[in-house]
Amino acid sequence: MFDKDFLWGGATAANQYEGGWQEGKKGISTADCCTRGSKTETRKVTYKTKDGNIKADNLFGMEINDDVEFGCFEGYDYPSHRASDFYNHYKEDIALMAEMGFKCYRMSIAWTRIFPNGDEEEPNEEGLKFYDQIFDECLKYGIKPLVTLSHYETPVGLVNKWGSWSDSRTIDCFLRYVKSVGERYKDKVEYWLTFNEINCIDFSGWVAAGIPNQNPQTIADAAKNQLIASAKSVITLHNINPNNKVGNMIGYGIKYPNTCHPNDILKTWEEANEDYFYCDVQARGYYPRYKLKEYERNGVVFSLNDKEKEILKSGTVDFISFSYYMSNCISADPKVAPNQSGNMSFGVKNPYLKASAWGWQIDPKGLRIALNYLYDRYQKPLMVVENGLGAQDEVDENNKPYYSIELSVSGNLDKIKSIESVLNDLNLNYKIENMDIKNPKNEKGNEKNYVDCIMTFKVI
Repeated sequence: MFDKDFLWGGATAANQYEGGWQEGKKGISTADCCTRGSKTETRKVTYKTKDGNIKADNLFGMEINDDVEFGCFEGYDYPSHRASDFYNHYKEDIALMAEMGFKCYRMSIAWTRIFPNGDEEEPNEEGLKFYDQIFDECLKYGIKPLVTLSHYETPVGLVNKWGSWSDSRTIDCFLRYVKSVGERYKDKVEYWLTFNEINCIDFSGWVAAGIPNQNPQTIADAAKNQLIASAKSVITLHNINPNNKVGNMIGYGIKYPNTCHPNDILKTWEEANEDYFYCDVQARGYYPRYKLKEYERNGVVFSLNDKEKEILKSGTVDFISFSYYMSNCISADPKVAPNQSGNMSFGVKNPYLKASAWGWQIDPKGLRIALNYLYDRYQKPLMVVENGLGAQDEVDENNKPYYSIELSVSGNLDKIKSIESVLNDLNLNYKIENMDIKNPKNEKGNEKNYVDCIMTFKVI
């Protein structure tokens, strides 16, 4: 079913997984200043005011426009500081990835492990050596690294110094970092991503760019600086090694009109463009007209000089990558309130879909639609680099963790049966608990050759 060169694997991010937050001379990132949250408690960002008071504001919806100093302080619980401690256990973890049959491992480099404050002239050798070890370990098992250059962790040093990505000086700092890692790992890494879910700056300036507010002008400026930095990174990595493949990454979820009312159709198109905008620039090399008109209507001052336009045009990505977790319905009716959210997207619940314990709606066909939409729009190779389901861990009678998965499939009986061979190809330790074949249909004169099947299996 899959080509032998298909890059099947998994993904982590340094800010969620690596830990070792002050080991190896690493600096403080924006992620390091975020407190622990839960299903019921929001995460916060900590800072010190001019008069010395320590405060914490909500990560999402934060509106800080005063001159404050962001950092980490006693009395707060910061999950990124230890995380999963990959920093000290990478050999065991990568061995487990190999055991699972990974051919590709998407990970990120912590910018502050290479340039602790963000503005140094020379990289931190201890940080560079750490990732040398990571890549060597991956290659030992035949696992190709797919490396994200910026995954939700801007150096706090740049935030406190000049407002991080709201200031164009951050572009040169980022390019110095990109050139350092590109040259260091040119014989070990061939797949790169510039910014993780770059479009999520519209929902959280802090998460995506170290911006502590959602001022439209500031967000537009920061987005422009990141898009130019992305294009320059593509050019830089291609110059270092012409075989490098550099992609973008957006947070993507299919948006369905809540009804067939034309107002809902138009509203859905407008909201979908909020996702497509960043991809349009990175894949096509120019700002789309719809975004320029939006800036004009909202009073956002924006311009590109000829040099900047040429950079965007010359630095288009080689492939499109995206995260897909769920879908949403969109309504233009003010009486229909959004009641569905997940992965920084919001909408109306779809009555035809089930949802996870976290309320994220489960829509596997939406992934198929997403792949078709994105390929039709850009005609570039696609990578799904984040996809999954959050659930509570369960253990069996031997205290061993397991996951029960329900898979819905429609098609020819032979296709249904081939699912088991795919699971075998993935080297999964699994047990099929139930195959419920329903609705046999006659098709083209062949009796009962088309069915709906719900397969429940346990991955141990």
